[in-house]
Amino acid sequence: MQYVWRRIGALAVTLVIACTITFAVFNIVPGDPAMLMLGTEADPEVLANLRRQLGLDLPLHVQYFKWLKSAVTGDLGISIRLGRPVAALILERLPVTASLAVLAMALTVSIGVPAGAYGAFRRGRAADYLINILTQVGLAIPHFWLGILLILLFSMKLRLLPPGGFVPWDKSPWQAFLSLVLPAFALASHRIAQISRITRSAMLDVLHKDYIRTARGKGLPHRMLIYKHALKNSLIPVVTVAGMQFAGLLAGSIVAEEVFALPGLGRLLLQAIGYRDLPLVQGISLFIALVVVVINFITDVLYLLLDPRVRYD
Repeated sequence: MQYVWRRIGALAVTLVIACTITFAVFNIVPGDPAMLMLGTEADPEVLANLRRQLGLDLPLHVQYFKWLKSAVTGDLGISIRLGRPVAALILERLPVTASLAVLAMALTVSIGVPAGAYGAFRRGRAADYLINILTQVGLAIPHFWLGILLILLFSMKLRLLPPGGFVPWDKSPWQAFLSLVLPAFALASHRIAQISRITRSAMLDVLHKDYIRTARGKGLPHRMLIYKHALKNSLIPVVTVAGMQFAGLLAGSIVAEEVFALPGLGRLLLQAIGYRDLPLVQGISLFIALVVVVINFITDVLYLLLDPRVRYD
């Protein structure tokens, strides 16, 4: 329990740092944010009104504490272009991005971990070489290009899956799932290769441990030896990378959502940048940073379930 409390303290400090960095990036960099949004030819009175609306006429430290107080209460400001609360816009688009990330992560773990474990068990054989080749291909192909190829094959040629767009879950769960299959696989391809390689490396290290040789000498079935003993003790590095990958899926889905025309957070962020909607860009950036920090905290706590020795570190 002491380990968990230490991680909670580190989480709180990291959240404050994330908030500070987010504020600093958008307020300390050279240039006038109001002029950036309205353009250099904007009327001076309109610029002054926007500066007052954004609180840019206040001292910097006052701006920071006022913004931090609002952020803590869930008030991330009002979108300049859409005229709606940023928090409401984020919650509106979050289900699409979260569903995409969860499905991509499920594909990553369900394919990458067994492939890596099987490759380690069949080390030096044809199956191991084939898995290594496939992981090399997965690492080499950019996910946006793979997404285009998937659209051409499964949507245009075979007509099995929709090429883009999103059907809300409450209207048709099956159609919503189908609309996420291609982008989820495109996002997962690189991560499947990473997880497979890390699982294989961790498994090879564990398979040379004394207790594995003892279990093998006692005649335990190979399936039990691999999946009950070796794999469980190989999951610490896998969980670490999987946690980072899941956070990256939430934060890095911009390109995939644009390629597949998904109305998620990534596409909203890209549109906000294009329209110079500073409050919306700042709010989404802060939300993504907070999600990444929380996921990393959850990953740390999961170590307790996999390796009780962590609590004494």
